[in-house]
Amino acid sequence: MKDKPIVVWFRQDLRLHDHRALSAAAATGAPLIALYVLDDTSAGPWPMGGASRWWLHHSLTSLAAAIEAKGVRLILRRGSASDEVTTVVQETGASAVYITRMYEPWASVRDTSLKQQLAKSGVELKRFAGSLLREPEEVRTKAGDPFKVYTPFWRALAGLGTPAKPVPSPKVIPGWSGKVASDTLQSWQLLPMKPDWAGGLRDEWQPGEVGAQERLKRFLAAALKSYTEDRNRPDRSGTSRLSPHLHFGEISPHQCWHAAVDAAAKTGGADKGLETFLKELVWREFANHLLVHWPTLPEAPFRPEFGAFPWSSDKAAVRAWQRGQTGYPIVDAGMRELWHTGYMHNRVRMVVASFLIKHLLIPWQAGEAWFWDTLVDADLANNAASWQWVAGCGADAAPYFRIFAPVTQGEKFDPDGQYVRRWVPELANLPDADIHAPWDAPPAVLAAAGIKLGTTYPLPIVDHGQARQRALAGYELVKAAASAARAE
Repeated sequence: MKDKPIVVWFRQDLRLHDHRALSAAAATGAPLIALYVLDDTSAGPWPMGGASRWWLHHSLTSLAAAIEAKGVRLILRRGSASDEVTTVVQETGASAVYITRMYEPWASVRDTSLKQQLAKSGVELKRFAGSLLREPEEVRTKAGDPFKVYTPFWRALAGLGTPAKPVPSPKVIPGWSGKVASDTLQSWQLLPMKPDWAGGLRDEWQPGEVGAQERLKRFLAAALKSYTEDRNRPDRSGTSRLSPHLHFGEISPHQCWHAAVDAAAKTGGADKGLETFLKELVWREFANHLLVHWPTLPEAPFRPEFGAFPWSSDKAAVRAWQRGQTGYPIVDAGMRELWHTGYMHNRVRMVVASFLIKHLLIPWQAGEAWFWDTLVDADLANNAASWQWVAGCGADAAPYFRIFAPVTQGEKFDPDGQYVRRWVPELANLPDADIHAPWDAPPAVLAAAGIKLGTTYPLPIVDHGQARQRALAGYELVKAAASAARAE
């Protein structure tokens, strides 16, 4: 069978190091065919968004160069992945297809069906772990049920012992010498052209395995020790920014875990930052755990009683939020950072999400969809779990009555206004004391800063106090619905 090739089907695992499927395929000695399929047909309402497509183009460029240096060509196909994989198997006489597991519900259905289909022709679909530290089925309550709360999930995962160490890239990857048709990456037109909105993304990011490794090294050297405090400060470079690299599988969580542990041991004094960072990695695990066990998480509230919430449909308010024109500087700064860089600081993500849901009463699914299209780290599990957490309807959710006050959040986490000044430059000349609430600034101060509220910068589109009371009234309806359901 060694003369028959094995197809290594790359998906969200665009790397060579710590790639269990690739290493296992190479170890057989059979010639390998490296394949990537752009499948927009199987994902239902969740085809890849614009920012993710930009990232994918550059990540595939990086992967193609790395694997071709080993003597293997990266084959590109577009269409139904099941059809394209089956076609490649038939064209090449491949004996097996090796994959890394994906956790999206549509991917699980697709892979199960494809496995059965290939088996009829004597072709094995072999699935490997590698995108998570632990598979979702491994982490269970004492009763054997899936977890619904993060903290006991963290304890249970930690109790399973140290995650497996990364495996090195195969020294030799035998390539298949036959011919197989491939698209060109340029023909997929993943990059924006008219208009080209990706200038900020190009300035900010280096997609690909090399970029992921360099990002991790910089974070461990400069920010791990102070991570616990600085991760909440959007005005500082205190976070890892590894999320897009992890989503596309350019680096594995095992690599991040062990590199962080090693770095903390060498530098000393980083124990607190290390634990916080590891817990952030495990939040990603928890989100995937929820998605696997509750596959409707991206569309429906985890807590059904939240269906009673009185949502609004104010399209003008949604548009102001999307454009960073709400009149609340910290909210607007976050939304503009997102549009320019395809990324937003996590603390600010919570603030802007809370504003959309609880100040504007817009359904969380609308924010989830906007993030899906504009984030380079758009991840179905993380996105859904995080939006539901802010809305109060998810697993391990924040109390429903927690409504982030934008001014307070800005003053606490951007005390000198540096973050706001960067992304809302029309407010740059305001004093620190006024930058998070320009409507309260004296007229002379506004004039000196060159600001005319309602003209050069918008007035708040909603009053915080009134919005808070309106949201709390809505959540009282949710409580009433929950009580009625329990009484039945």
